[in-house]
Order: sequence, then C-alpha cells, then structure tokens
Amino acid sequence: MAPDVLLVCLGSTAGLRAAEDELASSLERAGVGVRRAVPRAPGEVRTLALTDLVWARAARAAAREALRSARPRAVVYSTTTAAALWPEPGAIRFDALAAVNRPGRHGVWQRPVERRRLAAAPLLVPQDAGALAEAGVAVAQERVVVVPIPVEPSGPAGGTRDLAAITYATNPAKKGLDRVLAAWAAARRPGEELVVAGVDAQQGAAFGPVEGVRFAGRLEPTAYRALVRRARVFVTAPRREDFGLAQLEALADGCRVVTTPAPGPYAALPVLRGLGDGFVVEEAALAGALRAALDAPDDGWAERALAAVAPFRRASVDAVVAERLVPALLDR
Repeated sequence: MAPDVLLVCLGSTAGLRAAEDELASSLERAGVGVRRAVPRAPGEVRTLALTDLVWARAARAAAREALRSARPRAVVYSTTTAAALWPEPGAIRFDALAAVNRPGRHGVWQRPVERRRLAAAPLLVPQDAGALAEAGVAVAQERVVVVPIPVEPSGPAGGTRDLAAITYATNPAKKGLDRVLAAWAAARRPGEELVVAGVDAQQGAAFGPVEGVRFAGRLEPTAYRALVRRARVFVTAPRREDFGLAQLEALADGCRVVTTPAPGPYAALPVLRGLGDGFVVEEAALAGALRAALDAPDDGWAERALAAVAPFRRASVDAVVAERLVPALLDR
C-alpha cells in the first residue's frame, strides 16, 4: 500500500534524526501514513561543501529507491541538503538555509541549488519563520507552514539541583564555548561545577585549564537531559543559533537559561526575552548574568519556564501538523 507521505530523511546528526522522528510521529498521530527514505551514511570527507554533496547524493539514492516501490501522495525532504539533488519536487523541511549557514566557499554549490529548490518546492516547512526572513527569501504565505521541533520535559519536576551549570557545545566555535568558559572563570565560586556536554576532555584541553569544568563528551539524549534536570543554569554564548533547541529543553526541565543574542533564526530567543529575568545579555555582561542566575531564588521559575514553552510542546505542534501541514501536503 502506498504511503500518504514519503519523508526523505538526512539523519546526518543525532539532533536531525530526532527532529525527523518527531515530524514522522506527529504526521502519524494526525492519521497520515508515513514511509521514511533513510540514506546510507557516506564516509567522512574534508570540506563542508563536499560533505553536503555526499549526503545529498545519499538522500537522492534513498528517495529514488522508495519512489520506485510505491508512489506517495506527497514527498517531504528533511533539509535543503536532502532536497538538493531530488528526483522529483516535494515539500522542504529545514531549520536554516545554506544562504546564511554556508558562507563563502563552504556553500559554493549549495546556495544556487537551494534557491532553485526553494522556488520549485510546492511547500516550505521551516522550523521557524525567521529562517526565511534571515535569508531574504520572499515566499507567498500559502506556500509556508511553520512547524517547530516539539519540546517536552524529560522527567519529573522538583528534583535536586546539585549541578551549578551546564552547556551544550558539540560545535564549540559555533556555540561560543570559549566565551562560556571565560564567563564561568569569572563567575564561578569554589565548589561549583560547569558540565560541558558534547565535548570530551581531549577536545576541552584545547581551551586551557579552567577550574570547575567537566567535559562530559557526547551523551545519549536521556543522559544529557538527566544532567539538565540537575543543573540550576544552562549557559550559552552562540556565534550563530539556528533554533535553540537545547535552550528550550532547558526551560522545559526547569533550568534557568543565560545566553547572548546571536544571528540566526534563534526561535528560543523571543521566549527567553519574554521571561524578563535579564538573562539575555551581551558578551561583556555574560559573567554577571551567569552569577545572577546561579544566585537567583526559587521563585516558581520552573512553572513559568514550562508555561513559556507551551507553543513548542507536542500537543501544540501536533495541532499545527493536523490543522495546517496535513491539508497543505495532501489537499493539493
């Protein structure tokens, strides 16, 4: 039996695989039959441009194979990379565009191909409307349905907050780990610990010795979220932020969030500013904001933070998928 929707995955990172799982599950909860075309992971190559090319070729091969066996009513490509070499047009799901995420030689072939794919796609499904605005892409509203990544608490609220702070820095330069460590060195008191997820001790050594820092390496999602539930503060200073999923997860788990503003869609930033606690600051004020967050009293923060992420919770996202995305995909 042919599926309603063929989801052409990319799955090149754990975060992307999780986002693809969420989209497929939400469509299925809306009563839509979904088949996934999952590419075989290519070998590692040296440049971003070549990395995108080998993944695009793998996604094309997976899509072709799936289309030969059954014809879906609609095709959704997960990321513009998955759509770059598409065998036929379809909707495109994305967080950020190569137009801004692949500057200079890093996007030498991706940017022009992306423009053509965005123009030809029957539907665009960004995780945040800011991704289109940032790239200067003008699209008729009937061709766009914004579907965020769902965020839920990872466990029961009210546990012990025995860790001072945590940050997520799988891409240390992009996530501004050097800025975070400098702020931590200035703000830390004896006995306090910052856990750096996504960076192991060997990688962390490149940043020099900083007291009270534990490099936890790459963690499974459940292990990572368990640490977030134990932390008082999530701190980050990104040089660019595409969505801010880690920040939203921290809010959902009752953690205070300290951040600098950053270029990019940064869907979490308006939420953080709306909470109004003064923890969105410029880099020069990061250490002071971090100290203030660490010392902040328990004033019902967890409840306020969870309420603030309500538009990103699974029930809200499911409503958008059922009421807007499914008709846009299937009633054409």
